[in-house]
Amino acid sequence: MADPSGDLRIVGRVVKAHGLRGELVVEPSTDNAEERFAPGVVLQVSGGPGPRTLTITASRRHGERLLVTVDEVADRDTAEAMHRAVLQAEAADTDIDDPDEFHDHQLEGLRAELGDGTVIGTVTAVQHGAGGELLVLDGGAAGELLVPFVTAIVPTVDVAGGRVVLDPPDGLFDPALSLSRPAPPPRAAVPPARRVSRRARWSAG
Repeated sequence: MADPSGDLRIVGRVVKAHGLRGELVVEPSTDNAEERFAPGVVLQVSGGPGPRTLTITASRRHGERLLVTVDEVADRDTAEAMHRAVLQAEAADTDIDDPDEFHDHQLEGLRAELGDGTVIGTVTAVQHGAGGELLVLDGGAAGELLVPFVTAIVPTVDVAGGRVVLDPPDGLFDPALSLSRPAPPPRAAVPPARRVSRRARWSAG
């Protein structure tokens, strides 16, 4: 989705450093990775220390991720400092807004509840991985809870209302978490989280 502060789209996130010469491992969040990370492209950077812009000099596929070389990062220490940095680019004609995509900061702090209003906890962070995204919940006495951020389990994201509504499958939460709701009917197992439309932090660009 477009960045609220300007006509920018999130196109990826720095996962880690690669090698000793400042190469970045980037998790792309765009269907146009070849165009967005082509040599000469200048990306805006938010989050963490380091340069505020990156000029792409080279990029190549590394599984589902990219290995990206930029002018501004020439050593491993600088690359490691950019861990979790968010990469943005100006909107293009091919961009399509996806209402199921959100920035991390939009989700953090939201109340997590069940369909009947039972409060489970508060979203404190979003974990990003190759398999998909997880909402990290502060469940109070139940401790930290992890919820796959997929539509089947998080059917409602109400940013304006300050909440997400959960429809968890059996066994998602620790049995120690006591919920005052009737037992749900049997339901099909939900597959592991994958990179699907409803993903936190990265918007198609």
